[in-house]
This record gives sequence, structure tokens and C-alpha cells, in this order.
Amino acid sequence: MQITTLAWTLVFASTIALADPADKIVEEEMQKQHIPGVSVAVLKDGRPLKMRGYGIADLENDVPATAESVYKVGSIGKQFVSAGILILASEGKLSLDDSVTKYLTDAPETWKPVTFRRLLSHTGGITRNSPIFDYLKVLPVSDWVKATYPVPLDYPTGEKWQYCNVCYFAAAEVITRISGKPWTDFLDERIFKPLHMTATRSTTFYDIVPHRAGGYQWMPETGTYRNLDIQLVVSPSGGQLSTVIDMAKWDAALNTDKPIPAAMKAEMWKPIKLNSGKDYNYGLGWELSQIKGHKTVGHTGSLTGFQDHIVRVLDDKLTVIVFTNENRVRPAAIANRLAEYYLDPANQ
Repeated sequence: MQITTLAWTLVFASTIALADPADKIVEEEMQKQHIPGVSVAVLKDGRPLKMRGYGIADLENDVPATAESVYKVGSIGKQFVSAGILILASEGKLSLDDSVTKYLTDAPETWKPVTFRRLLSHTGGITRNSPIFDYLKVLPVSDWVKATYPVPLDYPTGEKWQYCNVCYFAAAEVITRISGKPWTDFLDERIFKPLHMTATRSTTFYDIVPHRAGGYQWMPETGTYRNLDIQLVVSPSGGQLSTVIDMAKWDAALNTDKPIPAAMKAEMWKPIKLNSGKDYNYGLGWELSQIKGHKTVGHTGSLTGFQDHIVRVLDDKLTVIVFTNENRVRPAAIANRLAEYYLDPANQ
């Protein structure tokens, strides 16, 4: 679904309206969880029902949160790296059942059973983080991956599900090697620019980012917030900045065959099968779940000072996106409550 800039502007203006029960849900959770700022987008069939901000995005300068506020999205960004792999697969440049060692030719023998399905579904057995990973280190992605090579697998490939950030570093390195350009440039060229996601980019500490939200942590012992937003590394496991407006554009694109063909989306949202034959409710960069019997795909993102959540209720074509700027928030509590509210046709 293509939505023009003018249409988004009109929708944005129209959704800053009088408070409704959905607003009260957000405000209740903000008070309960001590959240400074929240930005929300709710979409039905790719059409925005609500897109607005609540509270404060920048406490030091008293800047209100809006739909244009820019947050760190954390592991929600895994779906973009996964999409990059799926785009390459759709073009025949790799197969999801290829061993990653076909492209990471310097990887150890122990990685040979690790296919792209295993890599992106956290079932490869590779340890969670590179042994040299540090939020304050700026190193090439290849260095993080190579430092992991000597580390034994945590479990035999396919035996179980265990969250793996370094798996997405490895996937990003494959994107770089196959495309011949940095993985960040590939995502910009193939996803963000074509979808006019103009605020979405790799995490940066130094660059000036308009409408950037600050990251905070509530301190109950003093009843105050403290700054909590330091990260220099650009991480493929969750290293994007974005807005709920841009994520709404991404959601609209997921209702089409671009940039990900339908066959590849089916693979992305299919539960991974373990060696035991049992399904685990995780796809390729997406968590699989339900809300009151309605099938959902989604993900939480977490980085210092930020907690975010996206949930797509597939059969109902309803999506809720919630970005927050507090370190220990449960954004899914907001997203799921909003989804339940909007699943009632009377509230759409």
C-alpha cells in the first residue's frame, strides 16, 4: 500500500485528537510503569487509526513525544537484517537452507550445520554475544563475528531455541560479502529509501538526529529519572533508529510483495522446527504468538534507555507499534492492550 507524504501528514494531524479509551490505556501504562515518553502507531490494513506521541521525549529540554520522535528500536531491527537475507534469497543469491559457511568461508567446522534458517531463528547453537562485544567499541562487524569462531557451540544445532545476537552480526556480514557493500548501505538502498523511511538509519551517537528521544531509567529510590543512553557500536542485532511513522510505512509494505515477496514472508513467519520435530514459536526475526486466539507476529526491542514493541495481528490485518524511552518498561503490555481494544470492530 503506497501512502503519499501528504496523506501521512493529514493522517498525523487527524490522529492528534481528543483523548479516547485507547489514549487512556497508554496513559495508564505510562503512570504505572513510569515512562517519560511513548509514541504509538495503530494500523488497520496499512491505514493509520492512531499515530501520536504521549509525554516527553527529551526530559532535559522538555520536548514532547510525537509520532516523529526518533527512538532506538533495539531488536526490532532484527527483522530488517532478516529481510536483507530474504531479499538475497528471493534473487537466488543464497538459499535459506545453505550453510552460512558457504559465504563465511573462514568460519569453523562447527558452524557447518548452521543454515540461514538456524541463524535467523536463534536455533544454530552459536553463543549469544561475541566475546569481544562492547557497546562502547567501534569495530567492523567481521571482527565481532571472527572473535566468536573459537567459541564452542552452546548446544548442537537445531536442538533448542536460544537467543543469539551474534547470529545477526553473521547474517549482516553475509549481506556485506554477497552484495559487495556495507550491510547498512544495503538496507538503506533496498528497504529504507524505497519505502521513504526517511528517519530510519543505523544507530549513531555522534551525528545530529532531528527529533531524537533521550533514553532514561526511573529511579524509584529518588523518584527521578537518570540519563541512560550510551552506545557507540552499530549493531546488526538491533542497531537502527526509527519513528513510528516510518515503522507504519514498513508495516504497509509488509502487506505487499515489495521488498519481500509473499513466499519469503511465509518463511519469515513460519515457526522453526527443532530436531525433535516440535515447532518453536519463532520465525526469522519475528516472534510468533497469539492475542485472545488471534495469530500474531511481532518483536520487542531493548537497548539502554529504550524499550519498544511491534505486534501484527495477521488475519485481522491490525498492527500496533509502541516506542518508549525508559529502560525497564514492558512495551508489550501497552501494545497488547491496544491490540485487544482495536480488535473490536466498533473501535476501528
